[in-house]
Amino acid sequence: MAETLLKSTTRHIRLFTARVENGDLVPDPNQLTLDLDPDNEFLWTEGTVTTIQTRFRDLVESYAGQPLNDYNLRRIGTELEGSIRELLQAGSLTYNPDCRVMNYSMGLPRTPELL
Repeated sequence: MAETLLKSTTRHIRLFTARVENGDLVPDPNQLTLDLDPDNEFLWTEGTVTTIQTRFRDLVESYAGQPLNDYNLRRIGTELEGSIRELLQAGSLTYNPDCRVMNYSMGLPRTPELL
């Protein structure tokens, strides 16, 4: 019987109960894989990516021993969305002007004129 791949999708976060092998997702009920900002709405630096990856690892660790189910995946995804919003509001993360659609999903950009 094939294993079921669970996933949680928010606007900027996709979580899968899978591992990546040769560029493909392979279901793994004991591992979470993070796909960050699949639509490239933001301009990421190494530091901002590291911040989100660290937060992801911390959240996964905090859920150790709990089932990897839809509810817990959504909770982790929601927490990561909040971390992205914090980075954006702090000015550490910016919107990508070359994004397919500029919808300012996390609020209007913060500029010195608006502060």
